[in-house]
Amino acid sequence: MTAIALETSVPSRRLPRWLPILAILIAAYGIIPAIGTSYLFEAILLPFLALSLAALGLNILTGYAGQLSLGSAAFMAVGAFAAYNFNLRIPGLPLIVSLFLAGLTAAAFGILFGLPSLRLRGFYLAVSTLAAQFFVKWALTRFGWLSNYNSSGVIDAPPLTLFGLQFQGPLGRYLFALTIVVVLTALAARLMTTRSGREFIAIRDNEIAAKVFGVSIFRTKLLAFGLSSFIIGVAGFLWAFAYLRTVEPDGFNLDRSFSILFIIIIGGLASIRGAFFGAALIVVFPLLLSRLGALIFGGVFDSGVLDMSQRIVIGALIILFLIAEPSGLVALWDRLTRKFLVRR
Repeated sequence: MTAIALETSVPSRRLPRWLPILAILIAAYGIIPAIGTSYLFEAILLPFLALSLAALGLNILTGYAGQLSLGSAAFMAVGAFAAYNFNLRIPGLPLIVSLFLAGLTAAAFGILFGLPSLRLRGFYLAVSTLAAQFFVKWALTRFGWLSNYNSSGVIDAPPLTLFGLQFQGPLGRYLFALTIVVVLTALAARLMTTRSGREFIAIRDNEIAAKVFGVSIFRTKLLAFGLSSFIIGVAGFLWAFAYLRTVEPDGFNLDRSFSILFIIIIGGLASIRGAFFGAALIVVFPLLLSRLGALIFGGVFDSGVLDMSQRIVIGALIILFLIAEPSGLVALWDRLTRKFLVRR
């Protein structure tokens, strides 16, 4: 009784869940636009937002639903080129509608390439989704209509508009991308608390048991592929229209798919925050290594050697980190914050 009374008498130090979110939104919409530079927006924040959204989509499929995919860059490419063609072929179509239709197109492709998940699992499923990467790359280079018969294959993206407002310059594009990411992240977080989110987790943990309890494996898997691909397709739109400012197949190569997979592994599987933690590391850490390598070894080695050395260092650190903290950066962050609150 004494222990129980003592425990209930100690006030909880746990922060309200909405408080950190509010602080992040204030910083993102208020502080960063006021003090940020063009380099910060162009080189760090825009790729961070696009990759975070792509990783969020993949985390729904892989982290929550347990379906491994290596075709994320392909679905990004579908979203980017679909948005470009909807905007080009339908005069007067608002860009936000083009974005939504591009997401639906990517979702359709995701469902199509997700059909093998009904028979395949694990590594075999990953290989089947890898076919999407090669098929989309082949289609984009084979059919000139998709790029409006552009000889170079590199298309300038149209200006960003949302509800009649034009988002020009690095700051405008950052605010556009931020708004899209915030809305889709909120919807994804809400989805994970619904019955569909619980069914994703059920088939991930035990597919046979989920089927016994009445979960439709067919519907749930295809829904996971569709929702994941929709979000990744929108991320492809942001990658091309807001960050690169060009729509080109080379912007969605196989390395991009592996980068997105590494993001969710490093950040933490089955975690909304993990997509953002992992993307921050993948975007910022190579920039720091590049600056450090150029400063120390710039006069000794050429850029190719420095770039390869950078990849080796990143790969080694990822392996060491996963050995030390297999649950990702989210678990590490939660442990540190708990210790901080207890010490206070």
